[in-house]
Amino acid sequence: MNSRERLLTTMNFQEPDRVPFDLGSTQVTGINEIAYRNLRKAYGLPDKEVVYSDQVQGLALPDEDFLNLICADTRGLFPLNAHNWNVQVTDGGDYWLYHDEWGITYRKPKTNGLYFSIVQEPLKNEKLTPDSIKNYQWPNFKDPVRIQGFKELAEEFHSKGLAVVIKDPFAGIFEMAQRICGMDYLLMLMASEPEIAGLLFDKMLELKIDFFSSALPSLGDSIDVIGLMDDYGTQVSQLISPRMFRNQIKPRLKEVFNCIKTLAPNAKRFFHSCGNVRPLIPDFLEIGVQILNPIHIKATGMDPSELKKDYGDKIVFWGGGIDTQGILPMGTPQEVREDVKRNLEALMPGGGYIFNTIHNIQADVPPENLVAMIETLHIYGVY
Repeated sequence: MNSRERLLTTMNFQEPDRVPFDLGSTQVTGINEIAYRNLRKAYGLPDKEVVYSDQVQGLALPDEDFLNLICADTRGLFPLNAHNWNVQVTDGGDYWLYHDEWGITYRKPKTNGLYFSIVQEPLKNEKLTPDSIKNYQWPNFKDPVRIQGFKELAEEFHSKGLAVVIKDPFAGIFEMAQRICGMDYLLMLMASEPEIAGLLFDKMLELKIDFFSSALPSLGDSIDVIGLMDDYGTQVSQLISPRMFRNQIKPRLKEVFNCIKTLAPNAKRFFHSCGNVRPLIPDFLEIGVQILNPIHIKATGMDPSELKKDYGDKIVFWGGGIDTQGILPMGTPQEVREDVKRNLEALMPGGGYIFNTIHNIQADVPPENLVAMIETLHIYGVY
């Protein structure tokens, strides 16, 4: 069974020969450049100049020699966007500064800086109006340069028996709106002026439809998984109430998934949200989500055994293979092995599971823990 067959089998809730493995096919299932370099060294691979899948997050695009060595089944297509395209950094004293195509300003400490953080949202200091939203200079996601060469690359991956994944080129409707006007202001708008917040959400929706309606007519038949993301969960609850999600976000998210389903009916629809999203899973299913990531197993309500029992035949789980907050960076290799084995036992029966960590692997993870994680997957992730 090749990688693509393995992924398609498990996504149809059947057991393949082994659990499919993803590392680095999206900007939410990736690895920090420092951890990646250390892991290459641990495997005896030569050092290489890092190509970024996401320079703002400091994520490396794993090289083929590494992916083949660890038997990764997925390969990502990364549309050109504000995190990997024209990232022109300037000197800001103690920080490196970056001003992106959305008008957002980021900075990264020069000393021990690992990623860029937002320091100025472009519309934070003005009262949003219909005109200010309409007249803002928004990026062009219909530009074909964003997916140039992707058709050929996807076909090359398929010719090698690999599964192909693509994620839209910017954050979710809710999260991207926060980056434009600030999280505090957006939440106040949603509570007090939902019609204004709705216009901003409508713009995010429009830009997502622009991208998919431009990209998928040529790429749809070459893609196995199409991803969207947003973040609604915290460690214990949700950032906004389920009622607010259902009234203000869900209808718009449904429109994006309908667009994807129409233009790429054979691709599986992947959705990422960190944290406790247990109360929202029925809503995700209703709007067409087929894959849930990252399975934040340490958040309230996200116990993997309970999720598998309640939803294991309805939604594919992608992630949740290891506690990336505690055990992976701070545990021993033996603790890593035990956690991976425990999560595999909970999530892999009956198919419907792709192994990945809970979000991106961070810089401080010891390479011996990552080796232990991968070895344990290959030993115990066999059907």
